[in-house]
Amino acid sequence: MSEKKLRILLAEGDSGEAAGALHALFPAEQERLELTVVSAISILIPTLEIVNPEVILLDLSLAQPDPLGTVRRVHRAAPAVPLIVIAELGGRNLAAQSLEQGALDYLLKGCMDAPAFERVLRPASQQNIFDGLAGLLRDPVTGLYIRDGFLLLGARALDTAKRKLNTLMLLGMRIENQTSGGAGFEPGAEENSLRDVAAVLTGSFRRTDIVARSGESEFAALAVNAAEPSGPVLCQRLHKRIAVLNHNRGPEGLLKIRMSVGFWSSADTRSFAELLDSVEAGLRADPAPVFSALSRGENP
Repeated sequence: MSEKKLRILLAEGDSGEAAGALHALFPAEQERLELTVVSAISILIPTLEIVNPEVILLDLSLAQPDPLGTVRRVHRAAPAVPLIVIAELGGRNLAAQSLEQGALDYLLKGCMDAPAFERVLRPASQQNIFDGLAGLLRDPVTGLYIRDGFLLLGARALDTAKRKLNTLMLLGMRIENQTSGGAGFEPGAEENSLRDVAAVLTGSFRRTDIVARSGESEFAALAVNAAEPSGPVLCQRLHKRIAVLNHNRGPEGLLKIRMSVGFWSSADTRSFAELLDSVEAGLRADPAPVFSALSRGENP
């Protein structure tokens, strides 16, 4: 196991078997485990944002009367976090079915020894290392991933989506009038514009989505399990938020924004790099949507 402290969110019934096994695997004196235990599904999902876990353990005995629906709901709440379900010894079939609803693996009560936990937690440890590497690939201006980090994380997200038969939505965005010393921009204002657009993007996507500054004046955001009709809705939402941003910036700092959206499904043979290329080609296409000065009632 990795020496880094592992954050686990555990939803377990009264038995405490899983919590006991984890404490045995991670002795307190080694300080390698940060375990949060909840006793109800209604508490689990609100706790996700507080704990920001690296692994979720879900006791299916708490998920009645619809355990598979609960697995699906928890996975959708945190699609990037490995979800391990815990089932009764005679519930192997139910546990196996949960893999189709977003669970990564399962444990059976009465068999939760150290080797079993090592097996299911190893992918989470590998993910910690992977995320640590990706965390180095950050843009110093916006704090978003740079292009290399986005390609790294996007490729992993696509592999996971292929395995779980999920869909991906990829949004590309470009500031059309963001040029050094361009008309209407004071010296140094370019960085403020980049930060403003980055804030709009991160505020429009889920915590588990991936947002990046993919070029000099370009951004990209990847959403997992987003239905294709949500693309136009998302663009309209961003359209309105850019209009508010422009209104607050004043006429001398209006930003013209171009957007392009692409979708990927498990039947798609493209790599993530090819998906990104196709979205960025849409940003260069003519005509493509350009959103500007909307707070003044002008047409894009």
